[in-house]
Amino acid sequence: MAGEPGHRRVEALRTGDAIALGEVYDAYAPLLYHYCHGLLRDRVEAAGALRNTVIAAREHADRLAEPDRLRGWLYALARKECLRRRDSPHRRTGEEARETDDGSFPEQAARRADDRVIAHSALAALTGLQREALDLAVRHELDEVDLAGVLGVPLEETYHLVERARTDLAAAARATLIAWHHRGECPDAAALADAWPLAASAAGRLVQHVEGCPACGAQRVPQPSGTALLGALPVAALPGDLRPDVLTAATARDRADNRRAIAAWAEPFDEYGRPLPYAPPAGRARDRTRRRRPLLLTVGAGVAVLTVIGGTMTAFGGEDRGRDAPVPVTADTGGPVTVAEPAPPRPTAGSTARSRPPSPTPSKTPTATPSPSTSATRNATERSAAPRTSRPTTPPRAGVLSVESCDMHRRGSCHVRITAVGGPVTWRVTGTSGVEAGGGGRLGAGESAEIRVSRARDFCWGEQRGTVEFAPGGTAVVEYDC
Repeated sequence: MAGEPGHRRVEALRTGDAIALGEVYDAYAPLLYHYCHGLLRDRVEAAGALRNTVIAAREHADRLAEPDRLRGWLYALARKECLRRRDSPHRRTGEEARETDDGSFPEQAARRADDRVIAHSALAALTGLQREALDLAVRHELDEVDLAGVLGVPLEETYHLVERARTDLAAAARATLIAWHHRGECPDAAALADAWPLAASAAGRLVQHVEGCPACGAQRVPQPSGTALLGALPVAALPGDLRPDVLTAATARDRADNRRAIAAWAEPFDEYGRPLPYAPPAGRARDRTRRRRPLLLTVGAGVAVLTVIGGTMTAFGGEDRGRDAPVPVTADTGGPVTVAEPAPPRPTAGSTARSRPPSPTPSKTPTATPSPSTSATRNATERSAAPRTSRPTTPPRAGVLSVESCDMHRRGSCHVRITAVGGPVTWRVTGTSGVEAGGGGRLGAGESAEIRVSRARDFCWGEQRGTVEFAPGGTAVVEYDC
């Protein structure tokens, strides 16, 4: 929210001091984690997204032209990181976070479960983008200027988006309550509301039915506010053991290469220092629909079951995939969160990790500037038309090693994926703890390899964790169950 002590906290990010960075983490991490969890539906993925958001903010803090907009800027970084993770074929799903304890008494549980079913059913009638915009506006308290920067939507369109979402939610809430309390008085409404919570398609048809049905239209029901509806939904609890992991990843000297790679993910930025919206790599956008469709149908089918049992869910499904985007749930899974080291992509042409944009006069209307890769491509085309001249050959710049983690579950082994980022890398395993692994070799820029990791002992008890250390840098965390 504008007006917060953003200047002091931005300066804390710029210094990179662990104590100052801890203050920034404490101020923003709980709701940022909840937001990431709503987009990713997995507590480990959400923890990784939060960690990368903090790292990207530290690396790019000098870009932010309006420090009082720090909070919205962090959400923009978080959303870009979450959408990148959602687009990954290696993405984890299904291990939901705990719910934050709201202090309710046991006798209030039944009423709370009913409220959540009603809220879920009403929100299902909205599009994914509408749900996300309302959640950011109501529960995260972002104003339209910050919303425009987070969603990558022009300010004028943001006003219309939020206004229309509020109107549609009011109509959906009324239709839902009519079906909830009076479905016995209208056979058509009863047929649409034969299973609770309502599926997205049924919720949309119910709203249309109520608008044209004299019997349903004559019913009088209370009209809850959007704040009340969203307030009925739970908040994903920030893991207590995540703070030291995030602060170590953001400040440790031996993690500098990973931080530079993570910073490249957040690029490009506009002239005010806001990250431009996520764009999938070339070729992946065409495959994403085919890859995600079966997953979305499967997750959507599971939502109804888990919601009936646990009565918990978050408000939105992230990117606007249409009205049928599933509403994710939360479940009490417990256990420590292990944040996997990233496998960063090759930075785009023309990107720089720490370059500061010109100091503009801040405007409230988000304006996107052309991606650095556009001008780089144009310049490359112009250069190709020029006569070639012989130049001395220079060796390629050495890259950095990006390391992913893996989970064996109850198997005897898993594979750690390593990637050369920004240039060729000669790598080797330098040490292990609690697991066994070895090897070495050379990777060209952008190339990846997988290293098999096995358990160091057959007999153990409960959840176990080991590590594999690599040169020139990077540590993989390996988990398994006994």
